[in-house]
Amino acid sequence: MKSLRCAGLGLVVLALAHAGTAVAFDLQGHRGARGLAPENTLAGFRTALGIGVTTLELDVGVTRDGQMVIAHDQRLNPDLARDASGQWLTEPGPAIHSLSLAEVQRHDVGRLKPGTKYALGQPEQRPADGERVPTLDALFEMVRASGDGRLRFNIETKLTPLTPELAPEPEAFARALLAVVDRHGLRSRVSVQSFDWRTLQAVRRLAPDVATAALTARQTFLDNLSDPRWTAGLKLDEHGGSIPRLVKASGAGTWSPFHRELTEATLAEAHALGLKVIPWTVNDAALMDRLIAWGVDGLISDYPDRLRSALQRRGLALPAR
Repeated sequence: MKSLRCAGLGLVVLALAHAGTAVAFDLQGHRGARGLAPENTLAGFRTALGIGVTTLELDVGVTRDGQMVIAHDQRLNPDLARDASGQWLTEPGPAIHSLSLAEVQRHDVGRLKPGTKYALGQPEQRPADGERVPTLDALFEMVRASGDGRLRFNIETKLTPLTPELAPEPEAFARALLAVVDRHGLRSRVSVQSFDWRTLQAVRRLAPDVATAALTARQTFLDNLSDPRWTAGLKLDEHGGSIPRLVKASGAGTWSPFHRELTEATLAEAHALGLKVIPWTVNDAALMDRLIAWGVDGLISDYPDRLRSALQRRGLALPAR
């Protein structure tokens, strides 16, 4: 009997250890599971939940009537938005911040416009006609109803110092986001990320217990490190040209670089500074393997199914489906 009790205890310890390792690597579904289902929609988030992720990565904006909605683009995107008559928008639509929630949700965002560069780049995405831009409240309620009490949310604030008219001021944006988070009691399961570090600064001031992640890129399509307006006044050259040191100075606990810009050396430097490192957006299986081998703390991917397979190949524990 004693041996059976010991064996049972051993199984419990092993199970607990396995559960602990299951959250050690942060498997993040980018905009839900953008490669497989319409981005930033409830259908896309359900797809990610079915695959099994640690974290849902998503983007938010604020409507004219103060509703926190899940959308990547500050304007309605003609590559994925159809009007109430079912016609594709022919050009970028009005700013979401200039529309009411009802006006935003008149548009169907459940399918990519055929023939566009965007659609050709997401050949595995399965449409879900009828999907509307959801509110953050709706996502939180959907996850609560699923019974998943461990899933995390990595929420990107969509604003830029270059077009301030398209979003609330950073402080107001942070307050509006935290109000929704607090309404659902989710501070411990939320992180806030942004290329515009002013909202991260505001979140840390208003809710220091909420995790923040500094997004970075030095690309032709986006460079948020050359202009201190993006980095809340911090300057890269004042930190020896070291991006990890700049992120550390910002107060963020996580550095999320564009994956092509991460090296083993900068990863080691960031870890030595106590930062977590979670690159974006990694879709190639070989690259996933390499970055996991380097020791990143997580990855953001359009294809969480591919990322699960990469973790499985290395014998790492997987998040629950």
